[in-house]
Amino acid sequence: MRQPNNAEYVGLEEDNVSPKLESFTKVSIVPLVFLIFYEVSGGPFGVEDSVQAAGPLLALLGFIIFPFIWSVPEALVTAELGTMFPENGGYVVWVSSALGPFWGFQQGWMKWLSGVIDNALYPVLFLDYLKSAIPILEYGLPRMVAILGITLALTYMNYRGLTIVGWVAILLGVFSLLPFVVMGLIALPELKPSRWFVLDLENVDWALYLNTLFWNLNYWDSISTLAGEVENPARTLPKALFYALILVVVSYFFPLLIGTGASSVPLDRDLWSDGYFSDIAKILGGVWLRFWVQGASALSNMGMFVAEMSSDSFQLLGMAERGMLPECFAKRSIYGTPPIGILFSASGVVFLSWLSFQEIVAAENFLYCFGMIMEFIAFVKLRIEHPEMSRPYKVPVGTMGAILMCVPPSLLILVVLALASFKVMVVSLFAVLIGLVLQPCLKYSEKKRWLRFSDRSGYHSVDERIIEA
Repeated sequence: MRQPNNAEYVGLEEDNVSPKLESFTKVSIVPLVFLIFYEVSGGPFGVEDSVQAAGPLLALLGFIIFPFIWSVPEALVTAELGTMFPENGGYVVWVSSALGPFWGFQQGWMKWLSGVIDNALYPVLFLDYLKSAIPILEYGLPRMVAILGITLALTYMNYRGLTIVGWVAILLGVFSLLPFVVMGLIALPELKPSRWFVLDLENVDWALYLNTLFWNLNYWDSISTLAGEVENPARTLPKALFYALILVVVSYFFPLLIGTGASSVPLDRDLWSDGYFSDIAKILGGVWLRFWVQGASALSNMGMFVAEMSSDSFQLLGMAERGMLPECFAKRSIYGTPPIGILFSASGVVFLSWLSFQEIVAAENFLYCFGMIMEFIAFVKLRIEHPEMSRPYKVPVGTMGAILMCVPPSLLILVVLALASFKVMVVSLFAVLIGLVLQPCLKYSEKKRWLRFSDRSGYHSVDERIIEA
C-alpha cells in the first residue's frame, strides 16, 4: 500500500512550534487503528436497518461491494492527502490548499457539523439497546437525563487526552466484538446458507438501505484531523487505514451472516431495527448473551463518541491555528486537548440528540456528501497542478487513474443526495447557507479586531512548500 517518497513535508516554521507540544505523547499505530475503527464503525450496532430495508442478500452484498465503491477510495485519498499535510485540520487543510481558504472554511463547517450530528447518534443507539432491559429509558425526562449524563462523562474523557482515548478504544473494541464471536460459535450448527439468498426486489426501501450503508462505511477521512497528534504519520497513517478497513468490513459482515443464517432467528424484516442484535443474542444463547451484547453496544457507542469528538475538536483546533476561527479554539489544556472545541462539539450533541435515529443519519449523510465532493476535487486538483509536491504515501495510479477512482463514489454521493427527503434537504441547505455567511462575518470581526485570531505567517503556501522541499 505504501509508495515511499523521500521529500520532506514543510508545515509550521520551527520558531512557531510550541515546545509544550513535544511533551504530549503521540498516538501509535495500534490505538490509531481502533480510533479509525470507531470513527467509521464501532461494530455491527446500527446495521440492522440494512436487513429491514432490503432483506438478507442485499444487506450482505452491500457490505461486500459498498466498501470497494466508497470506503477504499476514501481511505486512499485520506492516506495520500493526510501524509501530504500531516497537521491537525485534515481535510480543511487539503481543501484550503487546493481551492482557497474560503472553501476550506466551508469544508470545515460542513464536516464539523456533520460530525456533531453523527455523534448525536451514539447516545440514541446506546439507549435503544438498553431500553429493552430498562424500559424507563425509552421516553421522556429519564431518557434526556441519561443522554446528558452520557455526554458529560464521555466529554470529560476526551478532555483527558488522546492517549487515554486511544487505549480505551482498544479495550472497548475487543470487548464489543467478542460476543459476536461467541454468537457465531453457538449458531454454527444451525446455519442455513439458503437464508442468506432471500431477495425481494419489489419491497426494497432504497433510501433507508443506502443511507444505512453510507453511514456505516464513511468517515475514513475523520482521522486526518488528528494527523498532527500521530507518531510518524507518513508511515503510520496508511498502515492504520488499511488494517482498520479490514477490521470494519469483518465486524459488519460476520454478525450479519450469523443473524440472517441461524434457523432459530425469524427472517421477519420488520424485526430488524436498532438493537435487534441483542434479541438475536437472547434467541441463540440466552439472557446472559443478550446482556453481553447490550453491554458491548453501550461500550461501542462510548468508543464511537470519544473518537468522533476527538476528531471534531482537533479539527476546530487546526482551523484556529490557520486563522479560520478565533484564537481561543487553538488553546490546549494541560493534557494537550482543545477544551473550547470539545465544549462546542458536546453542546451540539446535546442539542441534536432529540432527533430520531433515521432523521439524524439522513441529515448527517447529506452534509457529509457536500464535504466529500470538495475533498475529491482537492485530491484531483493537487494531482494535476502540483504533481511534484511531496507525497510520503501516493496512491499508485496516475492522474487519470486518480480521476477515475473518484467517479464511483461521486456518483454514489449524487444518489444519496437525490434520495434525501424534502425536510432533510431544507435543513441541510440552511446549514450550508449559515457557513457561507459565517465565514465573511468572522473575517469582518478579525478586521475590526472584535475577536483575536492566530498569526498565519508560520504556514507556507503550496508553492512555498514545493520550493523548500
